Order: sequence, then structure tokens, then C-alpha cells
Amino acid sequence: MTFSELVRHRRSCRKFTDAPIPPETLRTILDDALTAPSSKNVRSTRFMVVGDPETLERISEMRDFGSSFVRGAKQAVVVLGDTQATDLWRENCAISATLLQLSAEAQGLGSCWVHVHGRPRLHDVPEGEQAEEYLARLLEVPEPLGILCVVALGYPAEPPRPHRERDDSDKIVYK
Repeated sequence: MTFSELVRHRRSCRKFTDAPIPPETLRTILDDALTAPSSKNVRSTRFMVVGDPETLERISEMRDFGSSFVRGAKQAVVVLGDTQATDLWRENCAISATLLQLSAEAQGLGSCWVHVHGRPRLHDVPEGEQAEEYLARLLEVPEPLGILCVVALGYPAEPPRPHRERDDSDKIVYK
């Protein structure tokens, strides 16, 4: 599969089979993601891999919207950034998480990004407890690490729907 085919094939996957992810496959995905470029090459991104079903269940409860499918994943990767290494830790994490998802796709896995940083636990109480606070306590994330997102991983329970054809030419400007 070419890179363009890989990018066009990747879709968010929220339903996973019970098939385990082989450790060597998971390691390949993490190694690939760690090659991500970072601001001034500070390599501020860190990963926490969670495979315990009980912990995945609790992670799925970090928000009352958009995170429930994590309970069905075989693994979840919490994408963390060293907040003291650079003020661009979130951007570095986002690049790493994107490579992680593309590598997962190349390995035949499905994935879905759940945003954590800046998201409330309760949609209707945006000033209340934040998802990042909840996860940091649950997973005992040490300072000075911040949490950007969680990427759920597993083998897709159903084939991805193809992207619909659309004309995006208005989203590109040439000067």
C-alpha cells in the first residue's frame, strides 16, 4: 500500500474485535510514532500503554461524550508531553499521535483519537472537572507531563467505510 493509499484508507474506528494485538506489532507502532518530528528536536512526547480491561473501562468514563468506545479497545495509548521541555508539547504530541494512527493502519489495526487536553468531563459543565485531571489521577501521571489525547487501538470489528468523494479544491490557495 502506498502512503497515499494508507492515508486515504485510514478512518476512525470505534468498534474492535476481541483479537489481541501482538506485542511486536504494538512495539512497531510505538517505535514508528517516536520518529515524529518535534520542535527543536526536543522529543517531548511520551506514551503510556494501557491494556487492562478494567482501566480501559475507567478511561472510557473520562468524558460523558466521545470516549465510551475506549472500553472496547484492546489497547489504549495515552499521548503525553513534557510540559517543561517546550511550550509546543501539544503540537509535538499531535504529530506523534498522527504517526501512531498511520502506523496502526499500516499494521492492519483500527484506531480512534479521543481528545483530552482542554476537554471537560461533563459536556454541560465546561468549567467543571477536566478530562485531563481525571486521567492524570487515574493513571498517576507524574509532573511535568500533560495529556493531549488517548488513541484507542484494536482490530476493526467492521470494514471502514470509504471516504465519500468531494471537491476540496476550495480549501487550497496557490499564490
